[in-house]
Amino acid sequence: MSKFFLLFLLVVSWSSAELFAQKTSPRPNRNLIPVTTPAGYEGYKIKDLEVPTEGYNFLVVGDWGRNGQFGQQEVADRMGEAAEQLDAHFVVSTGDNFYVNGVASTQDPAWQSSFENIYTSHSLMCDWYPVLGNHDYRGNPQAEIDYTKVSRRWRMNDRYYAIERVFDKKTGEKALFLFIDTCPFDPALYDERHTDLAKQDTAAQKRWIEQTLAASNAKWKIVVGHHPLYTTGVRLGKTQDIINAFDATFEKYKVDMYFAGHEHDLQHQKPKDKKVHHFVSGAGSEIRPVSKTDMTVFSKSAHGFMTVTLQATQAIVQIIDEKGNILHKAVVKKN
Repeated sequence: MSKFFLLFLLVVSWSSAELFAQKTSPRPNRNLIPVTTPAGYEGYKIKDLEVPTEGYNFLVVGDWGRNGQFGQQEVADRMGEAAEQLDAHFVVSTGDNFYVNGVASTQDPAWQSSFENIYTSHSLMCDWYPVLGNHDYRGNPQAEIDYTKVSRRWRMNDRYYAIERVFDKKTGEKALFLFIDTCPFDPALYDERHTDLAKQDTAAQKRWIEQTLAASNAKWKIVVGHHPLYTTGVRLGKTQDIINAFDATFEKYKVDMYFAGHEHDLQHQKPKDKKVHHFVSGAGSEIRPVSKTDMTVFSKSAHGFMTVTLQATQAIVQIIDEKGNILHKAVVKKN
């Protein structure tokens, strides 16, 4: 056996060991703890994540589809750890699922490079409930609906839809989730890049939203859309059309929380004299600057996502960055 071949084997062995160490060890400055569970899970847990003994848990992430780049993979890894700790029931996506121009079909390579091969944790093989963002409209929005028939976990059966879930098995009390399509309500999007928008009936969707909220006796009412109503991100002062479209309805029917994306940051806004708590979870990959105003409970330009725990009298929202740090914890009292 030649010296050169032995040297080659040594280099390969060292490289393999380094790669294994990178995959199994937290990077510096990560707020993680190694863990092995009786069920056989080996990995890490987020050190300071609150894990209530009772509650119905889900995750919220938005503006993520960038082939694992711009922090997407790191956020995905933390999501997997949080979902494992909380035994999350599902993941909510606030839109802009695929950059820059959506997907062309259900066979588009972006499904693998930005979704299937990124969110690989076993705990993330749960249902995903997405909404459409403006970048999704640059491609083929129908393909994102049709992918529901391809993927076990992608559950988007229309451009807007609702689900009900029992969040308290003891009492049978339910939570209503409305997933709405805000893009047709943004006049700035009506150009040659978003030609499908003109086909959407905004009046019909508004009637559906109002009828669905009015008919529900669910204890928790939660709405998810791409565009924020209230934001201190780069679109501060530019959301009046979205406010006009939805704010009065949300207040009238006592929506508890509204989750949006579009702004590439993490926010919790609570305008004075408003019942609804407004959250922005749009930091699944690229991030942008964000500021504060008197309505701001929390805002930060950081990669990350949110976890939500629904309980009988309150909801716990935890905002987590890509390092596993708990940036903000909000307790939303039931209206």
